[in-house]
Amino acid sequence: MSGPDAQRIGRRIFRARDALLDRMMTYGTVLDAAGEPLDRGLAVLMVAPRTYTGEDVLELHLHGSPVVVRETLRAALAAGARLAGPGEFTRRAFLAGKLDLSAAEAVADLIEAEGRSAARSAAARLAGGLVRVVEDLRGRLTAMLEELAGSLDFPDEVPEPDRPAFVARLEAIGEELRRLRGSWETGRLVREGVSVAIVGPPNAGKSSLLNALLGEERALVSEIPGTTRDTIEETLAIDGVIVRLVDTAGIRAHADRLEAAGIERARRTLEQARIALVVVDGAVPLGDEARELLEATRARTRVVFFNKRDLGSVGYEMREPAERDALFGSTREPSDVAAVRGAIAQAGWGGTLPDLERPHLASARQAGCVEAACRALERASRTLSEGEPLDFISTDLLEASAALGGVTGDGATEELLDGIFARFCIGK
Repeated sequence: MSGPDAQRIGRRIFRARDALLDRMMTYGTVLDAAGEPLDRGLAVLMVAPRTYTGEDVLELHLHGSPVVVRETLRAALAAGARLAGPGEFTRRAFLAGKLDLSAAEAVADLIEAEGRSAARSAAARLAGGLVRVVEDLRGRLTAMLEELAGSLDFPDEVPEPDRPAFVARLEAIGEELRRLRGSWETGRLVREGVSVAIVGPPNAGKSSLLNALLGEERALVSEIPGTTRDTIEETLAIDGVIVRLVDTAGIRAHADRLEAAGIERARRTLEQARIALVVVDGAVPLGDEARELLEATRARTRVVFFNKRDLGSVGYEMREPAERDALFGSTREPSDVAAVRGAIAQAGWGGTLPDLERPHLASARQAGCVEAACRALERASRTLSEGEPLDFISTDLLEASAALGGVTGDGATEELLDGIFARFCIGK
């Protein structure tokens, strides 16, 4: 419970021999809505402002029975509390100045993290790495604005800034902003994961490869072509990054009506995926379907795996120069499956993740703010390159600073806050 009435409500639903002291666990009895004993537990009071929300906070530690939890909630509501909305605790922390908006978003990302890299990324942003970079850039822009204002308001006492040095400072800020803008791709990778469409002709071993990558029998495997008629989606972690695998129906020209629908879905999945994992039977001569698929995927990010090395190599030996770097192996061989995992990592993020402790953008909203700041500084640079007076760029510098303030939540509207905190689970 958080708010000015937390202590009052606590006295109504928790009875103890000793008074509740700030940040001290107290043993006592939890009471139901009628004031009858319900459970024995612990209470801890945290007095404002040294709390997560900046308000008085009371925590009750109960036994895990759903009945006990439900009846305790009913007692709190009867005493004057209300249920928190999505993300309301973190929203109150933001409004109290305990967190900036980028850190609040990091809380949601930490809760939703599916992989180790996503959790590390969110934890680093929650620690304030991004806000420190943004505040430093805004501070430097403010200093430049103050110098311009001083030379305009007091021309006799304050000389105009040295133009070459001023331009160099502007270019340095612009370079750092562009580098920060480029970090959005890293943030999106660790947050959203990498989508991989497993495609290939029928009976090439796509489902077998999916099962081997997952380490479990997830997809039905059969020697009968066309066994997979719909997409099967599963996730696994490679180097701590979530990879979303989609096994698709085998692509071939002649198929019945139901199989054709699955093939059409496979083509759509391939178009949307970040990586195409093309599986071809390397033990038999290459057919038209295999050749057409290999040719169709050459212009995109892909991993090509010639399967069934244990049965022969004629298909692999027939490959074109464009497939000279293709993998050749068997889904039954763990080292070959490991090679496919490594190739996915190489195609998806260069095989080595960047340092996630370094400040980076993690949402389209943040990326949009930095993009707006970059455009403002680019206009300022063009103005100066055309020989205009230094003070002509004041508006652009102000716009860049305001755009960066959007990363941390300066001037955030209620509509924006509603959209951000709607992502949260109830309460947190």
